[in-house]
Amino acid sequence: MARAADSAAAGTVIVTGASAGIGRAVALLFLREGWNVALLARRLDRLQEIADGEARALAQQCDVTDPDAVDAAFAAAAARFGRIDVLFNNAGLFPPQGSIDMVSNEDWARAVAVNLTGMFYCARAAFGAMRAQRPQGGRIINNGSISAHVPRPGSVAYTTTKHAITGLTKSLSLDGRPYDIACGQIDIGNARTELLQEVIDRARAEDPEAPVPPTMDVAHVAEAVLNMARLPPEANVQFMTLMATKMPYIGRG
Repeated sequence: MARAADSAAAGTVIVTGASAGIGRAVALLFLREGWNVALLARRLDRLQEIADGEARALAQQCDVTDPDAVDAAFAAAAARFGRIDVLFNNAGLFPPQGSIDMVSNEDWARAVAVNLTGMFYCARAAFGAMRAQRPQGGRIINNGSISAHVPRPGSVAYTTTKHAITGLTKSLSLDGRPYDIACGQIDIGNARTELLQEVIDRARAEDPEAPVPPTMDVAHVAEAVLNMARLPPEANVQFMTLMATKMPYIGRG
């Protein structure tokens, strides 16, 4: 029999890309703050490390590029906890850097599949659940990026997909109004994660003298997402930019 959410829980959140980086930090903080947390990622072993011993955690192996897997994971979370209050739509990747003539078909397709189509599948599943549940409504928080506004050099695939997420956020905000479904976007710059370290390592491999960029603790991102999630239904952070203070965003390019 499906177990309903603990009445004492702060709410239920689904976190995609929860096995590492920003997703992991967000999932851990929500658990500490008393939320039911459904953790989605491809690496089940990493999710189980977070969920082990946590009654409010549900670890689910899920490839966000597989629509059937996404729908099944969201249905399982709703059955386990009774409802879905928040989606942190976070799973993403940063493909190899290079000018557009250096981008392979495979890298382009993979970036679009994960960063855009995967986020669409997850938003669609969350929206449908939030529209159908009673009381109706919920909140979708999309992980955009500084690159949703200004690109890094050699990042055409990543930048294109992140610009598209801004359109997804706006459309969800508009379409969700009749159903009390809010949608906001957090644009993050240079949080210390495995993904950022990979980008830095690639740059340093090409140019050993390349400067190490300013970064910030990923815990600050988790706190910001939690604050967005805690808002009452009548309030929404439409867009938030959170970045390392000294990174080249203002004046970038």
